[in-house]
Amino acid sequence: MALRTLVAATVGAVLAVATTVLAHVPAPLVPTALVEDVKSATADIEFMDYVGNGQVIKLDPRDVLVLSYLKSCEHETITGGTVTVGAERSDVRDGQVVRAKVPGDGGKILLSPQQASKSAASAFRVQSAEIEPTLYARTPVVRLPKVLASEDRTLLIERTDHRGERHELKIDDAIVAAGFYDLAKINVSLTRGAIYDASIGSHKMTFQIAAKAKSGPAPIVSRLLRFQ
Repeated sequence: MALRTLVAATVGAVLAVATTVLAHVPAPLVPTALVEDVKSATADIEFMDYVGNGQVIKLDPRDVLVLSYLKSCEHETITGGTVTVGAERSDVRDGQVVRAKVPGDGGKILLSPQQASKSAASAFRVQSAEIEPTLYARTPVVRLPKVLASEDRTLLIERTDHRGERHELKIDDAIVAAGFYDLAKINVSLTRGAIYDASIGSHKMTFQIAAKAKSGPAPIVSRLLRFQ
């Protein structure tokens, strides 16, 4: 009887502790913006992270953070201060912010369940979208698959609405390590209004270039392709 009482008491104590811990776990953030650039040793975020509504980022006076909002297409360059990420723009205290509107899908980017369930202490890595994207610049930034065998290191982009345009691009070790391939750096521009298939290894996707897509430099959120 004494043993049963001890076991029951122990189980009850464990459940009580677990309930208390779960009650204090913060709710998952809703990803709302993409980190396009960050120059900070203390911000604890990286290039191409997603950040979420309510997330607080502290910058030193000379730190610079560039965010693009997925829904509002707000593009922010923030210098110093305390940044609270919002749904459509940031609240910046004791710092400076320069804002501009950029072309984008206006919140049509859908994150995978794994991304949406990340904890409040985490950033959200760009991994996948559940819709065929439209790019608003002619030079895509391609997010490469996480696992890429040496024999699969060729990126093929081929126009499908009109035959004849085809780009076969070799991926070297440096690009694989970075995880991204910026076609602007190799002067590859795609055709406005065209539809393309892109493939690398077993990964394939279809995308289109907007009829008024921008030439030259453009924010990454306007030209990002993510392989599943």
